[in-house]
Amino acid sequence: MDILYLLIPLSAVLVLAILGIFGWALFRGQFEDLEGEGARILEDATVAVDADQSMLHRGEEQSPTARNVSS
Repeated sequence: MDILYLLIPLSAVLVLAILGIFGWALFRGQFEDLEGEGARILEDATVAVDADQSMLHRGEEQSPTARNVSS
């Protein structure tokens, strides 16, 4: 029974923290454009790559074991 003196205030603090974080996210604009973010995932966005970056991307495509074998 004594544990309730700890658990009830602790749960109240947790609820207030969750509400505070949700309110902060709400006022920071996290939920403004939900449809746009869902459509952004489906778009085919090709990014232009410089010649220097293309070599980097080719190296990243290899698995770590393939890099160790080729070294």
